[in-house]
Amino acid sequence: MRRLAAFVLAVAPLVAKQPLVVVSVDGLDNRYLADADRLGLKIPNLRRLMRDGQWSAGVVGAVPTITWPSHTSILTGADPVRHGILANWRPPGEKYLDYSQIKVPTLLGAARAAGLKTASVNWPVTVNAPVDWNLPEVFAKRRGGAMDTRSIAAKANPPDLVERIAKDFPSFPQEWMDDRTRTQAVVWILGHGHPDLLVVHLVDLDSEEHETGPFSAESKAIVERTDELIGEIVRAMPAGGAIAVVSDHGFERVDRLVNLAKVVPGVVQSGGFVVAPDAATAEKLRELKALGADPDYGIGREIPSAEYGRFPSTLPQNPAAVFEAAEGVMFGIGPELFAKPEEVGNHGHWPMRYRSVFVLSGAGVRHEVLPEFSIKDIAGRLAGVLGVPFQAP
Repeated sequence: MRRLAAFVLAVAPLVAKQPLVVVSVDGLDNRYLADADRLGLKIPNLRRLMRDGQWSAGVVGAVPTITWPSHTSILTGADPVRHGILANWRPPGEKYLDYSQIKVPTLLGAARAAGLKTASVNWPVTVNAPVDWNLPEVFAKRRGGAMDTRSIAAKANPPDLVERIAKDFPSFPQEWMDDRTRTQAVVWILGHGHPDLLVVHLVDLDSEEHETGPFSAESKAIVERTDELIGEIVRAMPAGGAIAVVSDHGFERVDRLVNLAKVVPGVVQSGGFVVAPDAATAEKLRELKALGADPDYGIGREIPSAEYGRFPSTLPQNPAAVFEAAEGVMFGIGPELFAKPEEVGNHGHWPMRYRSVFVLSGAGVRHEVLPEFSIKDIAGRLAGVLGVPFQAP
């Protein structure tokens, strides 16, 4: 009997408490959900998930609020300075590309250790990840949110995964992997691999927002198309499963770039905010802010030191002052003090500037509007759905 009990205990974790699909919609600002009526959005699937399950009033990001660090925070519950993925990967080179570069445990690893089957479709930092079905995010070239399928196929697990999916979806192995074919991959893996945990990264909205700005007519159309794809995923899910819709960061319109280093030597610029490491630099920034619009240096709210301390990063610790950018402005290097941005929309702002999303729906998930919480809290919530032990660092 003792041997039988030990056997039962050993195999129990091999069945997930509840199969889970995690859909990350890159750049899905919480205002798309909270203000859906005002924006006139036709998103019946997202509305149904929100009505039937849980959704948060907002998710506060970590520094920096950009794609690859934020996605790694979602799966680790750690700040980027702790998990080690400090920027987005861009070829050439492999910095921040391989799963082995993550310095802390992940939810994917915890599920694997519990004996669960896992899958990943274009999730950042998943090359060579311990995943049964894997189409990692990697590319030699991009076209907007689409990435070349050949590069992804070369790193896939199993190695013939693209060919397997193409047998059922002949249009799948097109040159570019976009949200349509990412969704095809999810539907196929759910039907053939039956994973306990599947994570997928949808990218087309982020690309459109960079091009035309957040909440533009074109971006709203992509949100509505994304809602249709989420509906396809929901219909493919196993009975009794759950789905979480998350995002990595909010989005802001950007009309002007300001290189404050041209007039304030020593200032540390970080996209949507600037750090003054010493008192003299802080005083100069305060003087420029007081000038207002003549000229307008784009210096916005001064961030309280206690608030700054809530978001560990590689930036100077205990600085003399930190300022957000004013609306429509980002800070950065360049030959001129003032410049027109190449992208109408962007992120990388201070985490309190905007909110990302969290929606969870499925069997046994009661309706609840949750308060705001940190992006670092998501991993623990997802682990609870799966029923696997996971302790964020």
